[in-house]
Amino acid sequence: MKGNILIIDDEAEIRRNLTVGLTQEGFSAVACPDGISAIHELKSSHDKGITYDYLITDIFMPDIDGLKILKVIKEQYPDLPVLVITGYGDVGLELEAISEHNTGYLDKPFEISELVKALEELTPGTTGSTGKHTTRESVMRESVSAYLTIKITDTDNIMNIYKKLYYLDGVQRCEAVRGDFDIIILMQAPSQDKIDALIDKIGKMDGVEVVSVDRVKRPKLDRDVNEFIDIYSNLVKEPTNVTSSKNPGTTSYVVVDIDKDAIQQIFTTVFFIDEVVFCDVIEDGSRLVGMITGQSAVGKTPRIVEKLSQIEGVLRVREAKVIKIMEE
Repeated sequence: MKGNILIIDDEAEIRRNLTVGLTQEGFSAVACPDGISAIHELKSSHDKGITYDYLITDIFMPDIDGLKILKVIKEQYPDLPVLVITGYGDVGLELEAISEHNTGYLDKPFEISELVKALEELTPGTTGSTGKHTTRESVMRESVSAYLTIKITDTDNIMNIYKKLYYLDGVQRCEAVRGDFDIIILMQAPSQDKIDALIDKIGKMDGVEVVSVDRVKRPKLDRDVNEFIDIYSNLVKEPTNVTSSKNPGTTSYVVVDIDKDAIQQIFTTVFFIDEVVFCDVIEDGSRLVGMITGQSAVGKTPRIVEKLSQIEGVLRVREAKVIKIMEE
């Protein structure tokens, strides 16, 4: 046998053709329809002592695109040869893919002989050796977070109230928004007692009405998916968000009501959308809150909001546009 291959592609016909064709060429092939199932397959096979010698992944998939999967898998399994395939590629995508160590690129459509040749041009390696990585789990356990939405009742004193809220200890983000409320605040503290004390302090401020308090919860995800998200956050999401934590220049907050039984699929899908800066689970797991980027014409629904609304299990999406009212 020439080696074990894991295939990730959302098109059933392509998975079937690749599996049959590679088997005829002397390989053993397992195919997954999306990123999450591939994450589980890699982890479970590794735990069983089964190694893969190659990974073939499409770029455009319904949950996690292949380039994001590629970054994390290269961190987890640095020696694994990866071949990125796509029917909608361009020079930019190709350059981004092959910039990763031991990674090839092949445009669809192709013959199985071309696929085998592309695989053989990669340096041999397996999932047998793993990379070193850290997760954010310990950090998240040490802090407690909550969102407050606020209405300003003293409209003649908006700026003074906003500044007082903005500079409070424990306030990580403070944004003026246009929507059902006037201000949204993300608070973070070492304990729930300190969060409660901050909420009480804000609630007693003159000219302020607290509309809602939503505590952030760690999403209930499978261990493998949770680890994947932590690694991706450290590699991509957090390093690229280098602007101010209080006013990072995003355009909107979104509140997404969801079917909590589908929390893993929805959370991972939302998390990996490029325009989503971050997303948190609140209440009992039936709602997400996040920040999104992207411009839209006045009166037009942003593309990202439409995209969120189309995810299976999403019940409602509400948007609150950020209003920049103070320079830092």
